[in-house]
Formats: sequence, structure tokens, C-alpha cells
Amino acid sequence: MDKGKKRELMDSYKNRTITGGVYCVQCSGNQRRWIKSTTDMAGSKSRFLYAVQTKSCPEPAMLRECTAYGIGSFSFVILEELVKKETQTAAEFADDINTLYELWLEKYKHEDLG
Repeated sequence: MDKGKKRELMDSYKNRTITGGVYCVQCSGNQRRWIKSTTDMAGSKSRFLYAVQTKSCPEPAMLRECTAYGIGSFSFVILEELVKKETQTAAEFADDINTLYELWLEKYKHEDLG
């Protein structure tokens, strides 16, 4: 790869839009939900889709449902997204995501969450 192309790819990566937020993994077999937060929504969704493709459990807390209902009964639902501002540090962005996560947990506090 030539230096110009490599520099272009690096600049593109550095200038990408970073999106985080709160998402839910839900099991349709028993309607159980796991509310999660991330500073990298695309990465979290990609890991979930990989688990589905390989028919593996997305995480140990979901193993009982994976065994009982199969990975095909799980869905990935984005509840709310935040775009990292140019002036925000990674820590500030993570704090904003955590605050958003706490609000969503409060909303679902009476439900069976993983």
C-alpha cells in the first residue's frame, strides 16, 4: 500500500464519527432483556452479529436463555445513541454514556433485566 493511501485511511479513521449509547439484547423466548451501554455502538452490534453467525452465546449471563431458546431468539435493539462531540474527551463521553445508561436502567427497573 502506498503512503498516500495509507495516510488517507488513517485520516479517515481519525475523523470518523464515534457513536455510543444504550442498547438492549432481548430474548424472544422469555422476553428477558439485558440493558447495556457502550462507547462504540458499531463494535457492540458487530460482536452481537458475530455471536449470532457463529451460533455462540453473546455473553455468559445469557447462557441459560441461549441454551433454552437458541441464539436465533435474541435481538439487538438500540435504545438511544449519542455522538461524541469533537471537544469531548473519551472520559467525558464515557460519563455521558453512563448517565444515559443509568436513566434507562431506572426506566426498566421493575423488569427482569440481566
